[in-house]
Amino acid sequence: MTHTFPDVSISTERLVLRPFEDADIPAFTEMMNDELTTAWTSVPHPYTAQDAQDWVRRIAPAERTTGRGIVLAVTEFLTQRLVGTVHLRNTDWRTLATEVAYVTAPWARGEGYATESVLAVAQWLFRNQRFERMELRTAADNTASQQVAQKIGCISEGVLRNAWIVRTQTDDGGWTDVRTDLIVWSLLPEDLEADRMTEAGYASYTDWN
Repeated sequence: MTHTFPDVSISTERLVLRPFEDADIPAFTEMMNDELTTAWTSVPHPYTAQDAQDWVRRIAPAERTTGRGIVLAVTEFLTQRLVGTVHLRNTDWRTLATEVAYVTAPWARGEGYATESVLAVAQWLFRNQRFERMELRTAADNTASQQVAQKIGCISEGVLRNAWIVRTQTDDGGWTDVRTDLIVWSLLPEDLEADRMTEAGYASYTDWN
């Protein structure tokens, strides 16, 4: 029997996390071509509109329907503008554990959107889906992603040496692969303090359907 996450939308004070739609394709294409996204993720480069279309229409929905995880588009509540994505992947339904990955659009960085969206997903995962562990893996030099992990209360568990490939820009404007370590972080239900969002300066968020 295949376990799957429900087809869900999650709302916070500022954000709506929902399944991707065709209307997201242009903004998603632009977001995935950002230099930091290229550097820290394994997405194709350049990232084409066809890549985005394939992601929105086939790959992202299949993550949920096959039981591997769930992909959510992160949008501003007031403007509906796409500000990022949160992806639960490598889900183990026996141990009730999953891994989270996230990308934020360059124009939306510095607003706390990544922290707010990942924390909302964690709350939904633990309280609604009764999961027992959420894991993050961050490249050794990706300090921005590490700050998100720290802000939501994750515990650093150790280092996977030489376990990932990042990309760095060359003098001629191209990109080259570089091996790096991965830092493993985890969040458990007891780590998710009820007042953590308030401490971070956000209003409460409990709306999902």
